[in-house]
Amino acid sequence: MAIKLGPNQYGKAETHVVRVYRDTPRHEIRDLTVGTALRGDFSEAHVRGDQGEVLPTDTQKNTVFSFAKEKGIESPEQFGLALADHFLATSKRADGARIELDEVTWSRIQADGTEHDHAFVQMGGGVRTAVVNVDGRGEDRKAHVVSGIKDLVVLKSTGSEFHGFLKDKYTTLEPTNDRVMATSLIARWRYNTTEGLDWNKTYDVVKAILLEKFATIHSYALQQTLYGMGEAVLEQFPQIDEIKFSAPNKHHFLVDLSPFGVENQNEVFYAADRPYGLIEATVVRDDASDPGSAWHAVPAFV
Repeated sequence: MAIKLGPNQYGKAETHVVRVYRDTPRHEIRDLTVGTALRGDFSEAHVRGDQGEVLPTDTQKNTVFSFAKEKGIESPEQFGLALADHFLATSKRADGARIELDEVTWSRIQADGTEHDHAFVQMGGGVRTAVVNVDGRGEDRKAHVVSGIKDLVVLKSTGSEFHGFLKDKYTTLEPTNDRVMATSLIARWRYNTTEGLDWNKTYDVVKAILLEKFATIHSYALQQTLYGMGEAVLEQFPQIDEIKFSAPNKHHFLVDLSPFGVENQNEVFYAADRPYGLIEATVVRDDASDPGSAWHAVPAFV
């Protein structure tokens, strides 16, 4: 019986880098957590312990910090592509590089009615994400970018129904024509190009579309809402071939106040954290390009 090494990768997880731009008295901040990984023919390291072709994970961490100054951080996507190409140029045994990036947003603190030049507060509204996968070098190079957002907590206090569902002897859920619908959304969208894109502007517009559609679609199911959100993004951006959603249903159950002689007309709810429904869906173009390694090691999606 032959035994061999299967797919593998190695890298540095969760390097937290904060880049402060001090070119003017009005400072700017980019705050990223970066994961780097290389994949390829590293059988000598696994089978014999020979590290001769292994670029240390500590070196990868140092590169992230130095590139924050050398290359700058215009966007997570730009930064990830620069890192991936560098690692593939450095590590000859690697045939692919994966860079995962999460960015939190800092907004300026208001002082005396104006935005302060160098004082910030960390805001909610979700965490910006990007996953960059680059395969090969030179003419054989193929780059894939998946941008996204996670931890985007949204809620509708009305405009959502759920009824007409399949029932069996274990079904106790009551149908409703008016419910609270809430989720902590993860959305990731795959680009069909890495050229000529304004990464930051596109991210802002996609996020705005997702929020607007969540708010304005009269929902008969969370599935229907997700599809409408994805459809709107693809209609707006031909550069995006597909968008994937993972949406845990943050259930809000009406509290029975009748034992206390109090009416509860959809006003007081118990917000349950578990168990929860988990809805996952992909909205994709009929003529979408081959995703290649774009979704490599991206968890929690169908």
